[in-house]
Amino acid sequence: MTTTNKVDRALFDDVMVPNYNPAKMIPVKGEGSRVWDQEGKEYVDFAGGIAVNCLGHCHPAMVKALTEQGNKLWHLSNVFTNEPAIRLAKKLTDATFAERVYFANSGAEANEAALKLARRWALDKFGPDKNQIIAFNKGFHGRTFFTVTVGGQPAYSEGFGPKPGAVEHVDYNDLAALEKLMSEQTCAVMMEPLQGEGGVISPDVDFVKGVRALCDKYNALLIFDEVQTGFGRTGSLYAYQQLGVAPDILSTAKALGGGFPIGAMLTTTEIAQHLKPGTHGSTYGGNPLACAVAEAVFDVVNTNDVLEGVKKREQLFKDALQKINDKYNVFKDIRGKGLLLGAELTEQFEGKARDFLNAAADEGTMVLVAGPSVIRFTPSLIIPEQDIVEGLARFERAVAKLAG
Repeated sequence: MTTTNKVDRALFDDVMVPNYNPAKMIPVKGEGSRVWDQEGKEYVDFAGGIAVNCLGHCHPAMVKALTEQGNKLWHLSNVFTNEPAIRLAKKLTDATFAERVYFANSGAEANEAALKLARRWALDKFGPDKNQIIAFNKGFHGRTFFTVTVGGQPAYSEGFGPKPGAVEHVDYNDLAALEKLMSEQTCAVMMEPLQGEGGVISPDVDFVKGVRALCDKYNALLIFDEVQTGFGRTGSLYAYQQLGVAPDILSTAKALGGGFPIGAMLTTTEIAQHLKPGTHGSTYGGNPLACAVAEAVFDVVNTNDVLEGVKKREQLFKDALQKINDKYNVFKDIRGKGLLLGAELTEQFEGKARDFLNAAADEGTMVLVAGPSVIRFTPSLIIPEQDIVEGLARFERAVAKLAG
């Protein structure tokens, strides 16, 4: 006998593992930068599925690619290759420093592959003692046990037993601390070229160049985690392209599929050869559906109009947020690059970022947090200007209520 349950937030609590605590409302439809819930209430989406929906919801190019590929070939596994995967890999290598691509399903998997490759490369070339991985406090690299250990937020990695070893952390933008820790035992340094989850923290350009120089000095690989910063988010296809430094390995996901799950690790031919057949793999990685959608996203995003448009939209957001702050004095800082922006709350509102998120949702705007005191904005890269204006007007009403 079957029973019919009303699909509502209460049912979520009955059937889902309680590691998430989602909003009470349930979105059911999206178009562009607007979303509607079960009750028909409309929201302006400044969250973008956490920097994923780079072309908004139901973009025609993505719907077309998904429909066409869905009528051709869904899945093969990597016992065989497929045309969409090869085409996408070619476009990624043509547009970046990379010469080889490994496809996965998520950012965490792309980072897992990057870290395993770095360790295998070091073992093959220098022996077992070269295994130290250095990353940065407040960094975030995914939720597998390896990647969450490399991430610099202990709250995410503690409580699961012994952690993978030879992983150490220093403060972001502290080149002297990194230099003190590095040695010939360092196999890789992993960093975000702009920390996202850790509070939307930009690097000093000299710091990034210094990290590259230290990696060269100690024969260590530089891994850029561009899961959140990549695919147009900062106004170039990848953030490294604005920093004057190229990594040895780069991870990408989130916006890569525009909402369809896909991740990738990019690297050079020389480094890639250390992942020989059988050393690493993925059942779904390189799935034809995912790669067909990602190729369509690539063709839209990797254009001058979109990338320059990101920079224009960045200024619109920053100017409008500054005007809100001039009235209500709730932000200590408004920072970030492109459409990965953060507004840090003043001491008066410290720890209350989620209150602003909830109040914004009540007013019909979806935003994010980046830690307890930073409100994060990661909208569609092509969000219409009128949606920015309307969404921030709603956000201002939420701020006004909380500022009292």
